[in-house]
Amino acid sequence: MVHQHVIVTEIERAEAAVIDGLGAAGTATVHEAIGRRGYLGPEIRPIQQDVRIGGSAVTVLSHPGDNVMIHAAVEVCRPGDILVVTTTAPSTHGMFGDLLASSLMARGVVGLVMDAGVRDTADLRTMGFPVWTRHVSCEGTVKATPGSVNVSISVDGVIIEPGDVVCADDDGVVVVPRLEAAWGLERSDARLASESETRARLEGGELGLDMYGLRAKLSDMGVEWTS
Repeated sequence: MVHQHVIVTEIERAEAAVIDGLGAAGTATVHEAIGRRGYLGPEIRPIQQDVRIGGSAVTVLSHPGDNVMIHAAVEVCRPGDILVVTTTAPSTHGMFGDLLASSLMARGVVGLVMDAGVRDTADLRTMGFPVWTRHVSCEGTVKATPGSVNVSISVDGVIIEPGDVVCADDDGVVVVPRLEAAWGLERSDARLASESETRARLEGGELGLDMYGLRAKLSDMGVEWTS
C-alpha cells in the first residue's frame, strides 16, 4: 500500500559537535566552503537580528494556508532540531505563531525556517525563538488538509532531507546534506583559518588588489590606470 501522506517519526542526524561547528561558522562561510550550494535564497529572511544557529532539519510539507502538519511535526522533534516548513503551492498565510513556538521550545527545538508566512513576530522575538521566513502575515490558517512530516522537500530549488544540517543567521539559511556535514565542517574551518590570515594581511595595509592577483587580471581585461 502506498501512502501519499506520512509522518516519519525517526530520522538520522549528524553528530552534535559537527552541527554546532557548522552553525558557529556562519552561513556565508559554509555556503562558500561547500561549493556555493545549499542557500535557500534571499527571500527567506530572519525576523530577528544577531542570532546564529545550527540544527537538524525536521521537514514539513503542508497544504497552503493549513498548519495541521506543523502541529503533527512537534511530536517528532528533538532537542537541537530546526523545523523546516514548505507548502505544496505558494502561500503567504501566517502559518506559525507564538503558541506553536511555545510547543516547539518545550521540545528543545532551536528555530524555524518557514517557506510561507509567520505571525506574532513581536511575541516570537520576545520569547527568543528565532525564525527565518518568506512572509510575515496576520492571515490565519485552517487545520483540514493532510501533508507529510520528515520527507524530502524543496525550498528555492534546494532539496532538503530530514536530518540535513541547517545553518541560519542574519545572512539567511544554508542547508548542508547530512552525509556531507563532517566534510563541510572541515572545509568551513579551513576557510575560516585562511580568512584569519588574509584579514591580518589586509589590516597590515596590503591591498586585496595585489594579494589576489587582481591588478594583472584587470590589465588583461583592458583596464588602464591613469592620473
